[in-house]
Amino acid sequence: KLKIPGIGFIDAVSRYYPATPYSSNLIGFAAYDEDKQSIEGKLGLELSLNALLKGKNGKEQYQQTVDGSKLPGTTKVIEQAKNGKDVVLTLDSELQSTVETQLRSTMENENAKSAWCIVMEVDTGKVLAWASYPTFDQNEHKEIPSYQDAISTSTYEPGSVMKPFTYATAIDTNVYPYNKTYVSYQFWYDYDASTGKITRLPIGTNSPYPYIADALDENFGTISFDQGLAYSSNVAICELLANYINYSQYSKYLDAFGFFQKVDTPYVDQSLGVKNIGLPTDYLSTGFGQASSITVLQLCQAYTAIFNDGTMVRPYVIDSIVDSDTGKVEKKYKKKAVGTPITSTTAKEVQELMSHVTDDGASGARFKVDGVDLLMKTGTGQIYNTDLGKYDSDYHTSSIMAAAPAHDPKIMVYYGLVSPNITSYSAEPFKKIVRDTLQTCGISTTPTNDTQESYEAWESYEMPSLVNHTIDYAHEKMKDKKVHLEVIGDGSSVIEQYPDASVTINSNDRVFVLTNGNKITMPNMSGWTRKDLTVFWQLTGISIKTSGYGKVTSQNVEEGTTISTDTKIEVNLE
Repeated sequence: KLKIPGIGFIDAVSRYYPATPYSSNLIGFAAYDEDKQSIEGKLGLELSLNALLKGKNGKEQYQQTVDGSKLPGTTKVIEQAKNGKDVVLTLDSELQSTVETQLRSTMENENAKSAWCIVMEVDTGKVLAWASYPTFDQNEHKEIPSYQDAISTSTYEPGSVMKPFTYATAIDTNVYPYNKTYVSYQFWYDYDASTGKITRLPIGTNSPYPYIADALDENFGTISFDQGLAYSSNVAICELLANYINYSQYSKYLDAFGFFQKVDTPYVDQSLGVKNIGLPTDYLSTGFGQASSITVLQLCQAYTAIFNDGTMVRPYVIDSIVDSDTGKVEKKYKKKAVGTPITSTTAKEVQELMSHVTDDGASGARFKVDGVDLLMKTGTGQIYNTDLGKYDSDYHTSSIMAAAPAHDPKIMVYYGLVSPNITSYSAEPFKKIVRDTLQTCGISTTPTNDTQESYEAWESYEMPSLVNHTIDYAHEKMKDKKVHLEVIGDGSSVIEQYPDASVTINSNDRVFVLTNGNKITMPNMSGWTRKDLTVFWQLTGISIKTSGYGKVTSQNVEEGTTISTDTKIEVNLE
């Protein structure tokens, strides 16, 4: 206003990000380009969608005076300016905020080099949250710690989260060793190039190949192959690949699951990884997530086949492209099935195996979320250090793949980090993300009995202490909770309960109490899961023979019949 010489204003145009960091490596950023005199995408979706987002300048013609002033009435528009399109993402702001907070905590508390998390709808592949750390402020992008997105452009050896695919291959090719056991301690072996056969040798036998052991050289003794997945046994994988699955079958299934290939996620930059199974050691190691490299995005797509009863769907992050002037949706993205690498029966069997990873003593026990039944696989992977020419002895990849609810997977969460802390990193960030995802999506975690009321509203409660109280007291304490109370026996007081007191329970969960009565009658088990059946078995000592996977659809003993430990109960699940 004072027209002081030397002081003036320069007009500048910028893209402002009100919530940042917000999936910074995925979304990227746009900035003013001096050469092009316009806002241009520089990284991530801003770059790949630049042509759609930026629009097009118009042209006008006019006459001007010597000093540059426009002459009134001489302006004529030659070409109208066109606004860029609006791009709507699938990300849920609340969940993204949760994930960003938890990954920041992970980086700080675990001395992590990197961390990531992706949350997806199982049925559709719709991505609800996507974050890769280290991250950056999208408004202040002078220093970007990594141009690699841990989910789509970084490749890694994922570790034991690959094991369910080896199990799926064995089951789908009808060679899985049901009810058989193996010795889980140290896999010493030799290879016959003429036959392509890998033979297990006695421990300590001289061989040109290094023996393979379970993590921390653990010895689980002689266990079943089902237990092998729950305990995350590398030796179980070696036994399957050496004695049951053949090389060509395994190679074919890796391809069918989409590994080492571009995922059909629109506008997302991706790497491919390397399929490295030519040598016997690499073939065996790939089965438990070493030697070959993949991307997180490939892994998540492959897991949809397991969680989605055999149908594999592509992950996607763009919901729609919209005309910014009219609001008209010009392109809508939705579910896209990209293959059926395994049958529905195989998928359900692998789901059942994964449901035991959170059992007491199993590899995922400490990641169990109170009141939530999860399908899970944990993973620890070694990282090859190219500078040293060997695997890094300090830093490892740790990750957790999970889906919930276990009886009917709706959402999946994959959380991981690279840190020196491979055995005791905190489980709380993962648990917080799972709980918030279920609550945000309004997902109940336990199937309801078809004869019982289904509660739609999501609510959580603390399980009260019912032991040594009367049945009337138990009913009174549970009446305001939207759960299903199963009373076992005709007694007047409670002697055992499930879950234990103080455990978090949620809407539609099934709660069991065992009374001091001598008479037990057959309940209506319709809608029960294998976990419910196991709880009933443990509380009563009455065994139950099961067939199929999913929820109970029929039972051979009529409801109300008096039963005992001699009763032969059989149920079918679908």
